[in-house]
Amino acid sequence: MILDFSVVLLRWQMLIDGMALTAQLAFITTITGFVIGTACAIARRSGGPILRLVGATYVESIRNTPFLVQIFVIYFGLSSLGFSFSALVVAVIALTVNVGAYTAEIMRAGFDSIQKGQWEAGECLGLSPVQLYWHVGLRPAMERVYPSLTSQFILLMLASSVTSQISAEELTAAANFIQSETYRPFEAYIVVAVLYLFLSLIMRAVFWALGMFMFPRRRRLGTPL
Repeated sequence: MILDFSVVLLRWQMLIDGMALTAQLAFITTITGFVIGTACAIARRSGGPILRLVGATYVESIRNTPFLVQIFVIYFGLSSLGFSFSALVVAVIALTVNVGAYTAEIMRAGFDSIQKGQWEAGECLGLSPVQLYWHVGLRPAMERVYPSLTSQFILLMLASSVTSQISAEELTAAANFIQSETYRPFEAYIVVAVLYLFLSLIMRAVFWALGMFMFPRRRRLGTPL
């Protein structure tokens, strides 16, 4: 077999557009997923019985079903209910729902790792539950689970490739179109694999720099992020 990457690289603009959309999906859903996951973790730790049940049902339902099935349920479910959204909006919703469940468990582990005395000290100072989590729990919890969080968000970026199944025009969708047009699937997917690797390395570098900024104690101790 003779490899010919030229016909694939001629469509570089399509690949760049796909990379840009993949990066946008990763950026938006990292933020929204972290917010939802943290709120769910707090609800499961400190909420009432109903909130704990809802949180547990959400987390276990998402973590024990395939992401592809979740996308189809959301995509066709919203359509059946009369809501018409673009593939990009559905992709954001599906990715947020998915990563939120995994983030909830990671953050719950972070909160549980904080010593009981720190929570009690905050309560003695008269902090409200919101103030307690904001000033006492959030930052130390994030610091302790930061490597797991960053790995999960990078996996989220890679999982965005599945959204091509609902016609979201991200990087994998671009590869699908290029290979159908050029009849060079092997070359197209090799190029896309390299681009995903590049995006992963960029995300790791960004998260490392962000961690160094957010957690100066780790920087001073030389603890890897």
